[in-house]
Amino acid sequence: MQRRTLAAGFVLLPATLLAGQAQGQQGGAQQAGGSAEQRAVLRFYADLGQAMFEDALTAARALQAAIGHFLATPSEQGLAAARRAWVAARAPYAPTEALRFGNPEMDEREGNVNAWPLDEGLIDKVDPRYGTESDENPLYTANIIASRSLAFAGETHDLSTLTPRLLRDLHQAAGVEANVTLGYHAIEFLLWGQDLHGTGPGAGERPFTDYTTADHAGRRGQYLRIAASLLVEDLEDMLAQWQPGGAIRRRLAASPAPQGIAGMVTGIGSLAYGELAGERMKLGLLLHDPEEEQDCFSDNTHNSHRGNVLGMAAIWRGEWTRLDGTTLRGPSLRNLVDRANRRLREEVDARFATTLAAFDALRQRAETTEAYDQMLAEGNTAGNATIQAGIDALLALTRSIERVAAALKLPAIRFEGSDSLDDPAKVFK
Repeated sequence: MQRRTLAAGFVLLPATLLAGQAQGQQGGAQQAGGSAEQRAVLRFYADLGQAMFEDALTAARALQAAIGHFLATPSEQGLAAARRAWVAARAPYAPTEALRFGNPEMDEREGNVNAWPLDEGLIDKVDPRYGTESDENPLYTANIIASRSLAFAGETHDLSTLTPRLLRDLHQAAGVEANVTLGYHAIEFLLWGQDLHGTGPGAGERPFTDYTTADHAGRRGQYLRIAASLLVEDLEDMLAQWQPGGAIRRRLAASPAPQGIAGMVTGIGSLAYGELAGERMKLGLLLHDPEEEQDCFSDNTHNSHRGNVLGMAAIWRGEWTRLDGTTLRGPSLRNLVDRANRRLREEVDARFATTLAAFDALRQRAETTEAYDQMLAEGNTAGNATIQAGIDALLALTRSIERVAAALKLPAIRFEGSDSLDDPAKVFK
């Protein structure tokens, strides 16, 4: 995606608490630059990141266990349980995407766990309607599961034994981003199969017999088992960056505090604008294309989009509810803005309330009326409007977040952009 350069009813933490949590850090703050209050916010931001990835890892391990149980004795009930575990695992991961932008350690790892869209023909058998070739992807229907070798870029790869190293080596092979072999969406495809319903009702309908009597059932199960273990491995690596002594904590401690705060603002603004409003929502709405929904095999897109908003709100408020029901609270970006410009703090609070309401409405429609891919259909006035309401709320939120950067006198900030928002004509070229 392109980048665009920007001009530079919740409980507030008492100022005494904010200052108190920064006590004893004055020397470090002076050395690294920035106020003690800013340093306190950054310390809690790292705590928040650690907690969020701990939750994502816990849920991914539960998914791995559910997949293991299913593969041990494949059944319709076991497949349904594994699918439920996948949806449950997405819930704590989606909010972590607000930690991706502004933290290069996360951005460089995110592609291993959340890359999409994917050309599923690389992984497994596909319906004839999928086609047999693509001008953009020489591995469009390579079918790793059914193949014993794979030739591209002048090399032949031995596929006779599926291994973690092999799946990592083939991830985004031939320089094609859609050649996804790892992460949530590869697992999603292996659990649900293709969604062949277009903008009609229905998700993927892979039968459990794909893991018992179908051709290559054993290899399919082996691939799924490896993909689940690699997801856990990659989330462990992401979590390590936020733990004490991790790369992100070290960087935040060593850098000027305003720079770290700028990273927090970048995380919110980039996810809200270019990524979620643009690439994940507006693009699909412009094209009326069900293939442009993120969780496209499972029809879980509404939950992942809403989770992104919850993650942005968590960073703004300095508050996160853990999987075990406990709540983590601390000094926040919201506190800093309240000190600098109370009216702006109230404005951002209102923007978040409106945005959350829009995504609650999106979820409600998805759970009671029609799935997200149906909402994208051309001529579906009400469904299109529900998605557009979420986009509009995100755009208004982004404008307010731009003002946050100015109010806090932060270094220059660059938010992710999207042609679908910045130059829609390019989408149709």
